[in-house]
Amino acid sequence: MLNAAIVGLGRWGKSILEAAQGRSKRICFVRGVSKEPDTVRDFVARHNLRLSTNFDDVIADPKIDAVFLATPHSLHVQQVVAAARAGKHVWCEKPLALRRREAELAVEACQKAGVVLGTGFNKRCFASMRELLRRTDAGEIGEILHVEGHYCNEHSIRVAGGWRDDPAESPGGGMTGAGLHVLDSFINLAGSAAFVDARLFTQKAPPDPRDALAILLQFRGGATGTMGTVRAGPFYWRVHAFGTKGWAAATGEDGLIIAPMGARPQVSEFPHVDSLFVLIEAFAQAVAGEAAFPISQRQILDTIGAFEAIIRSLDTGRPVELSQI
Repeated sequence: MLNAAIVGLGRWGKSILEAAQGRSKRICFVRGVSKEPDTVRDFVARHNLRLSTNFDDVIADPKIDAVFLATPHSLHVQQVVAAARAGKHVWCEKPLALRRREAELAVEACQKAGVVLGTGFNKRCFASMRELLRRTDAGEIGEILHVEGHYCNEHSIRVAGGWRDDPAESPGGGMTGAGLHVLDSFINLAGSAAFVDARLFTQKAPPDPRDALAILLQFRGGATGTMGTVRAGPFYWRVHAFGTKGWAAATGEDGLIIAPMGARPQVSEFPHVDSLFVLIEAFAQAVAGEAAFPISQRQILDTIGAFEAIIRSLDTGRPVELSQI
């Protein structure tokens, strides 16, 4: 059993713990860190955690095998490096960093220490997304020419204030929260990006924002992509791949539509899975040496590089080539 600590007990930190605690036979959370201990004492007691307000307490604890970070984005790199140097495996919520060079420092620290680095792109583990990848990898739609994606959710109207509304911590409107999941899925399907052109249209700034993000991409392999995210809308997920032999679209968490060239679209629905639990289990398997973590370090860096280029494009109002990053 892997003994883990969760650092950051806000909404998502609690979600990570509750996805696995008592369900997983591979991992158990035994410590928690919160800067606001009085607000989480009932939660901590319910899950039998030792509570601390100091990240260094977790790093110094020899009984902790893995550290899960659900902390402000600007703290990620220094915390990943510290955990790796202490010989602890690290799960870091996305984004790993706000700039590619910073992410490289975190990846290098984990490589040097020989520890597993995981990141929280759990949308890859939707039943729909796993089937989409399987079908595209099998060549059912041929060579991918173009990908489209959109993700919106209502979290921005339920999670207000604090660092998540700080442009220095969460730049790009809905990009840092929702858009990164679509970007990761694109890189998983089409490879690393070469060019981005992004625009953010804001009708109302945070809190309770009303904005829309639109991005045009080109990938090094030649495919193109368009993606968007609207904050404060009801849940919607679609990743759509167009190829030389047909197209396939993941719709929501469980649905897939595939249309081979010259044939009618085929609609399938797959058994629902808890995508966060699936990814946490994959992290524990990677720590045990049973399988590689499904999101490679190269893909983590490619996603951060494309993210950095998108933010630069938003800031300058101009297209950005990733060779400039």
